[in-house]
Amino acid sequence: MLYFYFIFNFKKIFNKFNIMKLINSEKLYQRSVKTLVGGVNSPVRAFKSVGGNPLFIESANGTFIKDVDGNEYVDYVLSYGPMIIGHVHPQVQEFVVKTLEKGYSFGATSENEAILAELVCSAFPTMDKIRFVNSGTEAVMSAIRLARAFSGKNKIIKFSGCYHGHTDALLVEAGSGLATLSMPGSGGVTQASVQDTLIAKYNDIASVEKLIQEHEGIGAIFLEPIAGNMGVVVPTKAFIEGLNRIRKQHNILIVADEVMTGFRSCFGGAQELLGLETDITCLGKVIGGGFPVGAYGARAEIMDRVSPLGDMYQAGTLSGNPVAMAGGIATLTVVKEENPYAFFNDYAQKLSEGMLGFAKEKGVPLQVNRFGSMMNPFFSENPIQNYEDAKKCDTQKFASFFWKMLEGGMYLPPSQFEAWFLNTQLNDATLNKTLEVFKNSI
Repeated sequence: MLYFYFIFNFKKIFNKFNIMKLINSEKLYQRSVKTLVGGVNSPVRAFKSVGGNPLFIESANGTFIKDVDGNEYVDYVLSYGPMIIGHVHPQVQEFVVKTLEKGYSFGATSENEAILAELVCSAFPTMDKIRFVNSGTEAVMSAIRLARAFSGKNKIIKFSGCYHGHTDALLVEAGSGLATLSMPGSGGVTQASVQDTLIAKYNDIASVEKLIQEHEGIGAIFLEPIAGNMGVVVPTKAFIEGLNRIRKQHNILIVADEVMTGFRSCFGGAQELLGLETDITCLGKVIGGGFPVGAYGARAEIMDRVSPLGDMYQAGTLSGNPVAMAGGIATLTVVKEENPYAFFNDYAQKLSEGMLGFAKEKGVPLQVNRFGSMMNPFFSENPIQNYEDAKKCDTQKFASFFWKMLEGGMYLPPSQFEAWFLNTQLNDATLNKTLEVFKNSI
């Protein structure tokens, strides 16, 4: 009798504290670590900054994601941004399946490429033409080459904490995964690769002006209009105005990396809302609707330097893949029809105000940065305006917080330095549930 009494009450205690079962994830991790580097295909998925081993995901639908142990979560990762209208959206699913039935890849141009190009260019006033590639990294890598070809100058400026993919020239003082792993740079990146890369401080226009005074031959400034790889960091008005002035005064191209922010704050880019004057724009994530897509675009005189019209060579066998284009077309069509940006702002405001209120009540220092459908809570007493501020956050608190939120059914990025993303399938029920779990976790 005592045995059955113990088993019965153990189950009650187990359910009360919502202890997670991750048995299958652990088995798959032990299997994968033998043949995948670190058991993953992208570093942040390894959970190094929060401890423990990564979750393995089995399926997703709408705003929910489910792991291989059957645990279901409200998904605030959303594949790190692309799933803006939720997972397996009926309209996206239908169009992708129809496209698949016609073929997977042609190595030739298809109508889908023209349709998606028209959709994207119509959303960006500074973009006459576009070139599709396969990832955000590839888009930025190509934009570096294009900026140098058009300007005739080799040096570029980037900002500490801004991540632009793993291309050599910009993999210095990057945020996100490098910040998560406490790595200052990367092995295999030679000094020659970065000798023409200059580092400025985000939200500090004086640091940009100093570099211009000290160096000749600066052709372009690369930045995330909203920094999303040191957490969500919003630029000041003075910073944006200063960049616009420098662009004209010194004839330096502004390259906006909107791989993360494209279509997440308006139907177009954050650059329009911020008043940032740009020359080249890099895109990814949302424009593929969950499929591997990147792109770079600009006014015609710049893009006409790209082969086959000009002397800047760039190519890709799977660029403009018809299935990936279908995912982007369907996703952007739904976003344009629904125009969810007022909803995103309202949801983010209620969520951030609720989190700040509970944190204050419990005496936990917290900052919440947000812009459109992106947000990020920082465990810090001080506002976060640049990479230096972000690095002072309490990452140990975040690690504990991450696991408590996960146990409560909230799937968050496993890093203090990654943005949370919203999707159109969220509602009052998910908002209230998130705040309830946050209150218990804080």
